[in-house]
Amino acid sequence: MSLPAVAPQLPPMSGEAVAKVRRLERITSAMPQVEIDTRHLFHAGMYARTIHIPAGVCLTGALIKRATLLIFSGRATVFAGGEVIDLIGYHVIPASAHRKQVFLAHEDTDLTMIFPTEAGTVEAAEAEFTDEAELLLSRRQGGNTTGESQCLEQ
Repeated sequence: MSLPAVAPQLPPMSGEAVAKVRRLERITSAMPQVEIDTRHLFHAGMYARTIHIPAGVCLTGALIKRATLLIFSGRATVFAGGEVIDLIGYHVIPASAHRKQVFLAHEDTDLTMIFPTEAGTVEAAEAEFTDEAELLLSRRQGGNTTGESQCLEQ
């Protein structure tokens, strides 16, 4: 299934769909991991978090607890809202709270998540969008490198 070119959305995920992503994380955690660079920007009361997923990399995200905008550029298969969808090109997507997506990048893909915040630090902004901040690579690697749990495509 492909999202339509007009108004794609990422809906909230059921508990069953989130559990599927958690099972995938357990399986892929034993695979070689790929470093994902993340850039952070605070501006005009907004926090933007941009990651680059290289082609061939599968990435699972932390459980997102708030609605955000997601800017997508690339080509990837996405598990979101309990369905597998293909995204190709450039999309600005309203993304609901309670989602834990999987992205399998078929081409180099960039994602930028944006939401309004009063947070003044990356750590505070991360705690605002997820209760799983300890899973973020920014918490484990330090510096400007971050991301979520990753796996290599088989």
